[in-house]
Amino acid sequence: MKRNHRLIKIATELSRIIGGATFVFSGFVKMVDPRGFAYKIQDYLIAFGLSEWFSLALPVAILLPVVEFLLGVCLLLGIYRKPVSRLFLLFMMVMTPFTLWIAIKNPVEDCGCFGDAVVIGNWATFYKNIVLLGCAILTVIHYYKITPFLSSKTALAAALFTAFFGVAFAVYNVMNLPIIDFRPYKIGTHIPDKMKVDPAKADQYETIFVYEKEGVKEEFTEENYPWNDSTWTFVEMKTRLVKKGEKPEIEDFSIVELEWDEEGNRYMEAADITEKILSDPSYSFLVISYTLSDIRSDELSRLKVLADYAAKYRYPLYCVTASTFETIAEWECRHQSGFTFCHADELLLKTIIRSNPGVVLLKNGTIIRKWGSRSLPTEKELTAPLDRLEIGMAVDRKKHEISAVGVTALLFLLPLGVIKWADARMQTKN
Repeated sequence: MKRNHRLIKIATELSRIIGGATFVFSGFVKMVDPRGFAYKIQDYLIAFGLSEWFSLALPVAILLPVVEFLLGVCLLLGIYRKPVSRLFLLFMMVMTPFTLWIAIKNPVEDCGCFGDAVVIGNWATFYKNIVLLGCAILTVIHYYKITPFLSSKTALAAALFTAFFGVAFAVYNVMNLPIIDFRPYKIGTHIPDKMKVDPAKADQYETIFVYEKEGVKEEFTEENYPWNDSTWTFVEMKTRLVKKGEKPEIEDFSIVELEWDEEGNRYMEAADITEKILSDPSYSFLVISYTLSDIRSDELSRLKVLADYAAKYRYPLYCVTASTFETIAEWECRHQSGFTFCHADELLLKTIIRSNPGVVLLKNGTIIRKWGSRSLPTEKELTAPLDRLEIGMAVDRKKHEISAVGVTALLFLLPLGVIKWADARMQTKN
């Protein structure tokens, strides 16, 4: 009997640790990039025909990961065992059938449960939720076997602090660029390399020849098609996927320059300058704006300072937007920015940088720097050619991200440590 009790306790503790760790990780990576999660929510809204709810995507993208993170922390700390285990079960009872529907109907290719940090298929997500559902059921049945890390006297303080930290962290990553860049367009990335894939690892296709004889059509391969048999009549040639392979990390990087049509008083496509931008041995600035109308006057002033600097030192500066040609013309007529406008896909621009506007500094196809709208270079920083300035030098992105994650961990764990210390003091006094 004691052995059974011990096994049940071990299974229960393991279940809440698995559930808690999964929820903490899932919530954290989405709090790192709330805008990216908001775009995923918008994908779901489009699939459900609810585009009019787009304005709710960002608030939900902030609050839902915070709730997920809070639930995970409470599970790991073992506080509020009964209500938390029930919330865990309720969450999984909703998400498991939902992810089953997603796996069957496939309205979006990636469910987004781990943001862009870890991309897994829809069926893999469903199987993962089956495991978590089992963990939730076990914790609900045997919640009293969970060993709490904090007493009831300090549990509320830990929960409130976790919620506050989650909201503050998510809002910080909305106001600034995410502290970790999970997307292909990271600082230090040589874009042309990411647009290629080893041919041996790419999709494998075979050519199929369709011939007809006496009213009967038959398919042949390159090895056996009757090219020298006049009794067969060629009908068509097609290709068939034999083996699915790897895809390049970047497939859609394409930028088209626009020119002003004097006669039509409008912008029109001029030339695809993708190769020109990626092969330029000098520096190039890409001012990214998915929607020009969202640029504030103070942001525009700083962009004009950057444009004047680029013109002074003869660095190309392109304003790349997904706005319509009519919108670009109206906006330029109103603001007289003097930018060289280019057009690109909105999804591409949102993937490159999580800011509107944002600026990307390129050199020979490599991303040197990225700035959000709140951190655009100022006139005081732009005092010499880029090769003589710190902002023109490549940064160690990995070192920067490790440092940022370390600081974030300290900001979260140190207060929890203080709460645990206070809890131990109270226990000692009692």
